Parts: sequence; structure tokens; C-alpha cells
Amino acid sequence: MVSMKLDNRFKRQALNILLIGSGGREHALAWKISQSPLLTKLYMLPGNGGTYPLGERLVFEIEDHEQISDFCKAQAIDLVVIGPEAPLVDGLADDLRSQGIATFGPSAAAARLEGSKHFTKKLCSKMDIPTAAYGHFTNPANAHAYVQRQGTPIVIKADGLAAGKGVTIAQTPDEALAAIDNCFNGNFGDAGAEVVVEEFMTGEEASMFFLCDGTTALPFGTAQDHKAVGDGDTGPNTGGMGAYSPAPVLDAAMQQRVLQEIVEPTLRGMEAAGTPFSGVLYAGLIISDSGPKLIEYNVRFGDPECQVLMMRLESDLVPLLHACATGDLANHSAEWSNDAALTVVMAAKGYPGKATTGGFIGGLAGLNSADTHVFHAGTAMQEGMTIATGGRVLNITATGSSVSEAQARAYAAVDKVEWPDGFCRRDIGWRAIEREKTDG
Repeated sequence: MVSMKLDNRFKRQALNILLIGSGGREHALAWKISQSPLLTKLYMLPGNGGTYPLGERLVFEIEDHEQISDFCKAQAIDLVVIGPEAPLVDGLADDLRSQGIATFGPSAAAARLEGSKHFTKKLCSKMDIPTAAYGHFTNPANAHAYVQRQGTPIVIKADGLAAGKGVTIAQTPDEALAAIDNCFNGNFGDAGAEVVVEEFMTGEEASMFFLCDGTTALPFGTAQDHKAVGDGDTGPNTGGMGAYSPAPVLDAAMQQRVLQEIVEPTLRGMEAAGTPFSGVLYAGLIISDSGPKLIEYNVRFGDPECQVLMMRLESDLVPLLHACATGDLANHSAEWSNDAALTVVMAAKGYPGKATTGGFIGGLAGLNSADTHVFHAGTAMQEGMTIATGGRVLNITATGSSVSEAQARAYAAVDKVEWPDGFCRRDIGWRAIEREKTDG
């Protein structure tokens, strides 16, 4: 399916790469990295049940930065790619760079763009970046009073990292006050020690991604995801139940506005503060008649958005990641398939609460093809069988000439999976498909 376009300057360079993370995002990155003719060997820390054919899995702790650094030096690792947000906020990229190891991912200081919503709001204010009005609070009483003054609907956010689950769109005052109390009562751990309460913005949500090397921002695809656990966007928010790419609402003109009005000022502000941003910047956006507004930033690829981006990317990923890590991105570009891609998350029953784990999953053999791929997330191998180990377990991903065609292929594969303990939404891509019906 993928035609690899190789940068001439890399023809004589062979790279050992270490990929950090264990989710569906990391499986998709490993799948794409493994296609590169530049790759000598891929190591994964720790990977999952689906990544074992792609490289060597490691078993030590991601939190042990010294052991990771020692491994990189012993195995002559040329590039480390950090997938999840937690090790970035924890400063893994800083520790590796201090040892001269090229690393894809921002410093801890730059990762505050995701690690603290209040930090990002202050940057938006300083750089005149369009976003929602907000209040920042360190105690529930003041947050309650702000809600009473502002009214509902209103958005309550834990300030720190909450695995995509720390956001409540409150439709009533009681719901808003309960969400605030949930944060301060420790439901999200340290992430909820501070709370941001935001204006509810109206419009269509979409995501746009940018590869960055500190000064240059290379647009790197668009997507729309489905956060709510249930069909019709009902139920509690999750880490994401499915996604598709490209996002129709982000046409070329709107993408240019996002770059000029949101992302470039962000990079200028970070560089001026002495904390230049390198890695992937994931802008969650509201698009309305007045233009784009920033909802929030993530400092890593989205999960499951990464899966659909990797299915559409026609360029070799490795030179792009290496250019971000070495400050050479201005000399690179990315090429994309015109096809759409769509992924359906299969989750364990009980998710996003206490998920059922340990069940065997069958029916996966033969599902991968030129236009369909199963990316594993919460899986492990046991006696040659795939077992569920987490909440979001599989990402059934397909491409097609339209979102409708990609959706049909993805659900055809979903229906072949044998897993009684699993469930999925059946309406991933509904917004784009409604557009296709109207436009067609």
C-alpha cells in the first residue's frame, strides 16, 4: 500500500531506533518505522502483543531513565522515539539528550503544553492565540463560584495529565460542581490538584498535527476522533473510541489559518521563553464560522489518531522523526495518500471504568491486508494466543476512497474478531459520512 520516498541524504545511513510506549499509537509507529529502508534494528520498550514481529521488545521500566540511557549507548541507538506523554512530562527526552542521544519528543519544559492546561492558557493569552475564556483554580470554592457566575454549559478540566479522561462538558450547574469536586477529591490523582474551567465553545471539533524542530512547523495531517464511549457521542469521555483522517472541516485554507494563527505563535512564544518545542504538536481545535480556536495541545501523536495518519502517510517516517530530533525539518516535506483512513477501537467491557481483562481474542489471523490493519493496544501474548490486558485493546483500521468505504472495511474486519469481552462503537465516522451523502 505504501510507497516509501527516501531522502537522498540518508541513503548511506542505517539507524538503530528505540521506540518508547505500549499502546496502539506505538504499534502504528512501529509498523511505519519498520517499513523504512533506513532502519537497521528496532527496539520497543515495552511494545505489546502485536508488536513482537516488528522488533525486539525490552522489559525494563520506562521510569528508569538511566537504564534507558545506558541501553542506548550500549546498543548504539541513533534515535529514540517517545510515544506517550507521561515520560515526556517526566523529562526522559532531556535526560537522553544530555547524553548526546538524538530524541524525538519535547523537553519537560516544552511538554508543559500538555502537562498543564493553565500553562498553555497563559501562553495563548501572551501570544494572542484564539482559545476559550477560562478561570484557573486551586480550590473548589472559588471554582464553584466561577461556575455560578458564568453559567452552563461549561467545561471542567483537570489541569494535569489524566489519560484523556479529565474533561467534563457540564450541561447543568450540578454537573459542573460535581466535576470540580471529582478533580479536587483525587479522582484524577495529582492531575486534578488544579482545575481549569473554560467557556464552552460551539463549532466542530477536529485535530491537526505538526512536526516541529524548535523553529519549523511541518503540517502533518488532520483527523477527527470520537471521545465519548457510546454511539451518538453519548456517555463518558474516553481516550478515544475511533478516528478518521483527513478531517473534512479542515480544508486547505483553514489549515493555513491554524498554522499562522495558532501554531506559529506557539513556537515563537516557546522559543522566546527558552523552551523551544520539538516533536509532534497535536492541536485540538474548534472550527466555527469565525475560524479556528485552540481547545488544547497534546505533545505526542494522538491515540487513535496516529493509527489513521500512519495508514495515509506515503513518505518514509524515519527521516522526518530524525529531522525533528536534529533541527533539520526545514529541508523536509511529507506526502500523503488521497485515500481516507478510519479506525475503530475495540475496548474491554467496563471501559472507561474497570475493564474486563484476561480474555482470549481470536479471529485476528488474516485480517491484515493492503487496505486493513489491526493495531494492538492493550494486548499480550500467552501461549501463542492474544489476550486483553487493558481498556482499549485493538484498533481495527482501514483505508478507502471515501470515509464510507473505509468504515465499511473496518467494520467488516471488526465483525470477524472473536472476543466476547469486547465492544466498540458502531458509528465511527458518522459526521464525515453525513457530509459525503450531502456532497454526493
